[in-house]
Amino acid sequence: MVVRGNCFCICDSGTCNWWFFMGNCRSGNPTDNIIVNHDFYKGLYSWHPNCCNGFIVSANSGNRVGLSPKSGGNYAVIKNRTEHWQGLEQDITSKISPGSTYSVSACVGVSGSLSGSTDVMATLKLLNHGSGASYMFIGKTSVSKGKWEMVEGIFSLPTVPNQVIFYLEGPPPGVELLIDSVVIRCPSSSKSEKSTSIGCSAVGDEVIINPQFENGLSNWSGRGCQVVLHDSMVDGKILPETGKFFASASERTQNWNGIQQEITGRVQRKLAYNVTAVVRIFGNNVTTATIQATLWVHTPDRGEQYIGIGKVQATDKDWVQLQGKFLLNGSPSRVIIYLEGPPPGIDILVNALSVKHAEKIPPLPPPIIENPDYGVNIVTNSQLSDGTDGWFPLGNCNLSAASGSPKILPPMARDSLGVHEPLSGRYILVKNRTQTWMGPAQMITDKLKLFLTYQVSAWVRIGSGASGPQNVNVALGVDNQWVNGGQAEIKDRRWHEIGGSFRIEKQPLKVMVYVQGPAAGVDLMVAGLQIFPVDRVARFKHLARQTDKTRKRDIILQFSGSESSSLFGTSVTVMQTQNSFPIGSCINRTNIENEDFVDFFVKNFNWAVFGNELKWYWTEPQRGNFNYKDADDMLALCQNNKIETRGHCIFWEVQSTVQQWIQALNKNDLMKAVQNRLTGLLTRYKGKFRHYDVNNEMLHGSFYQDRLGKDIRTYMFKTANQLDPSATLFVNDYHVEDGTDTRSYPKKYIEQILDLQQQGAPVGGIGIQGHIDNPVGPIVCSALDKLGVVGLPIWFTELDVSSLNEHIRGEDLEVMLREAFAHPAVEGVMLWGFWELFMSRDNAHLVDAEGEINEAGKRFLALKHEWLSHAHGRIDIQGQFEFRGFHGTYVVEVETESNKVSRTFVVDKGDSPLVVSIDL
Repeated sequence: MVVRGNCFCICDSGTCNWWFFMGNCRSGNPTDNIIVNHDFYKGLYSWHPNCCNGFIVSANSGNRVGLSPKSGGNYAVIKNRTEHWQGLEQDITSKISPGSTYSVSACVGVSGSLSGSTDVMATLKLLNHGSGASYMFIGKTSVSKGKWEMVEGIFSLPTVPNQVIFYLEGPPPGVELLIDSVVIRCPSSSKSEKSTSIGCSAVGDEVIINPQFENGLSNWSGRGCQVVLHDSMVDGKILPETGKFFASASERTQNWNGIQQEITGRVQRKLAYNVTAVVRIFGNNVTTATIQATLWVHTPDRGEQYIGIGKVQATDKDWVQLQGKFLLNGSPSRVIIYLEGPPPGIDILVNALSVKHAEKIPPLPPPIIENPDYGVNIVTNSQLSDGTDGWFPLGNCNLSAASGSPKILPPMARDSLGVHEPLSGRYILVKNRTQTWMGPAQMITDKLKLFLTYQVSAWVRIGSGASGPQNVNVALGVDNQWVNGGQAEIKDRRWHEIGGSFRIEKQPLKVMVYVQGPAAGVDLMVAGLQIFPVDRVARFKHLARQTDKTRKRDIILQFSGSESSSLFGTSVTVMQTQNSFPIGSCINRTNIENEDFVDFFVKNFNWAVFGNELKWYWTEPQRGNFNYKDADDMLALCQNNKIETRGHCIFWEVQSTVQQWIQALNKNDLMKAVQNRLTGLLTRYKGKFRHYDVNNEMLHGSFYQDRLGKDIRTYMFKTANQLDPSATLFVNDYHVEDGTDTRSYPKKYIEQILDLQQQGAPVGGIGIQGHIDNPVGPIVCSALDKLGVVGLPIWFTELDVSSLNEHIRGEDLEVMLREAFAHPAVEGVMLWGFWELFMSRDNAHLVDAEGEINEAGKRFLALKHEWLSHAHGRIDIQGQFEFRGFHGTYVVEVETESNKVSRTFVVDKGDSPLVVSIDL
């Protein structure tokens, strides 16, 4: 190479045959091809054969190699290739802008000693001083002799390295690579304020090349199996739903085998993509199986990852549509989308697979509810003043009215309704029950209003003859779908309260309420069943008064200093900068690669919990194969931003979450593994996690207890405390607060906690996960009141709510946050995520995948703002300024005659007024 000013010469056999200008080439129309000499009109000018040789074939040349130029002009022939990676390259460094997206299209062919087909690939070589070369795959196509094919793809570089070289490669050594033309364009380029560059990847652009197999199997391949193209199967009984062809992934020997396409460079980070596939199954007399779309992602620093996109239950009878959505937080070196899932031996048939940048869908409007009739019972003849009129037996049981039930409202209903007339004391007696689902029923279709949250309340009792505890459930049949309206476990002959809630967001054809549950042959008694819409705004007013008592304190600022004698009447402004109440969120390792996610997280949360990265199945997926790097990276982010962390979780008692290698251990080896897990985790992170969930969901699972005995739970707590005495150790479980699960209602949770403490387990906190639907404040508060008697701090550890309507979702979240913030026993709330596509539940996010805050997110931020205190006034004659404010950090500004003074102070919890001395 010879360099002259802004130009350099690449020499072949000592003779310089072309020059390339290295100046600024970014001017001109953005739709121009950035490749110089793209059609070889100027021979090999600006091109360089990479460790091989090349020559030009023209339309008039007699030196053709089996193909006429497709463009009618010239094409390049690259020969004497001894490696797959050898081909033709061009330096495009000066033409690339960071963040822009470029589309690539190259017309290629092959000649020489080749039978069948081979792949030709477009690749970028990225060079940075001191760090060597890295490579970015753009696209590939399958090529056979005698035919031109197109290599297509997209790429985007967040930053431009020292050198960017585009090249074509791929055929086996000895095979000549033919290139007719190369085009690289960027039709448009735009950057948002959040540095999300859409560039050429407009909404609606197809990412998949050959999505409906119009070009055969070009760009498709098998993932551990064979892929075959069809126009029909089974003598014409299986035909494509659209287009002319479909593909089958056959000879599958593993669940993960399927059909795949590499989409590296054609998808961009921080953009959401919709995936749609038309699929079915075939073979081995299996009529139904799950097909899943999965993304395989490889990054240089973190290795490979698998991202589930979506799944569908496919059949052998009809084509079905699979839908999903994904987003890449980081910049992977390779991305492959594939279909997998059915058992080995079952073919996956694919008629089409599409990946497109997701279109933003306008949010649903806030629901308009006319005459909500809060507190009005919609159940007919609830008091049985007309016998059993309005009721009917579900099944062939018998209903009759009897007397002797409670006349007072159940407590949770009383908290919602306030002063209320007493109940009649009459109840429905259900006899001759031959199935558990038999009981009293009533149609309520016409009485329900969409989007209202309804509270369910009843007294229930069972007759004699029951063996063991019996579950009683108020249920709703909504177009034949079961909806849980509340449950109770009954062990005796007393009356028990049932409390629950529901909401309907889609117009049903019919809705039936019924009471069911005890074993066949056991009589059931139901009294005072009420279903009424709740007035959340009225509840919020009550909670505001409670919050003032629980989370605020009187503050007296006492000013002093050289000018204290003249401070009377001086202007004072007090601004709270942070509320000390812990409000945190779940985060995942991939999230922290997204600057927009990190920015929202750091600004709006003061605690964090890791979604998976501290769980045993993540830190030791195979025996002795440890991965703490992800947790280390996340912990470093939190520490750098002064965010406290919860350790979730040391163990998980539910068997389905336990690694296979652990399940296969004998008792002695399992005990050793448990000891090693405790020692390894808590020694490594000693003093770094403020809380630990020691053994997750002990009310719902018993894997370790079944194998190692009841004492293992106490051992886990004791050992964890010995290894890290600074951490508060929590129990953690779900459905404790909503009345829907008899395995985990408050009484059972309290019994478990007290039992652990009696055995010496240092249980220091109560975790309520908070995965809840249509919450009702008094029901949640009732659970908190009962648990609060234990005297331990209560945290909502995994709070999320779900609704397709963002306004309803925001209202549900507000219910939960206000109830928690107002209750004196609650000391913190953790959301189980906030970013779309990175939450365990659909329609639960506060921020969409590309960073736009939705209506639920706005409601969350409004609450955060409401819980900051501000005050303005003047210093009194005693040199004081008094106000009442939330606990947390404040800044006070005082404007004296000579200057403006600013001081910071902290308000801690306390019942008496806090006197803060401010020295000016």
